[in-house]
Amino acid sequence: PTFGVNGIFYADERLPNPITYYVVEDTSVFRENTEEIKAYRTDTKLFPTLYKRDFAVEELSPEIGFFRMNAGFYGRGTGTECHPRFSTDPRQRVYCGQSVTLINLQLAYWMGFFRVVLIGMDFSYTIPDDADRKGDVLTSNSDDVNHFHKDYFGKGKTWKDPKLDRVLVNYALARDMFAADGR
Repeated sequence: PTFGVNGIFYADERLPNPITYYVVEDTSVFRENTEEIKAYRTDTKLFPTLYKRDFAVEELSPEIGFFRMNAGFYGRGTGTECHPRFSTDPRQRVYCGQSVTLINLQLAYWMGFFRVVLIGMDFSYTIPDDADRKGDVLTSNSDDVNHFHKDYFGKGKTWKDPKLDRVLVNYALARDMFAADGR
């Protein structure tokens, strides 16, 4: 089983099989790629409930699921800004952690995966000199230099400052959660 995220549809022709689970957390990614995300063929698509309103009733199917996403990590008035948390039951909620892969790790844990391998995980970023910045939001004015396709976060697309130190803390918690369960 495989998980793909965000703009994985840019690599679809290079993948040997359809992705099993496709997950998008980021609001900019969803907003700027809605049609591509809806059209992407995969076994199962999983999205935060906040995107359900973007689907017409006839677009919904058993292959599309929604989960309650707690974004308190991003400091949205919950008192939990930058505090890593890990859900063992996504039927209740999943926690954000500065990367959509943290959502995937919580889903994989709940699904019973014993071992998880991250392939192609971005953990080195260059913010181009020509990018516009407004707080933590960056707008690209040229091709994406950080991903496998120039359009991933290419010209005109917005993306958030990666803050890899925060991702690392969340990965440590995910590792510890799996290890505590003998996985």
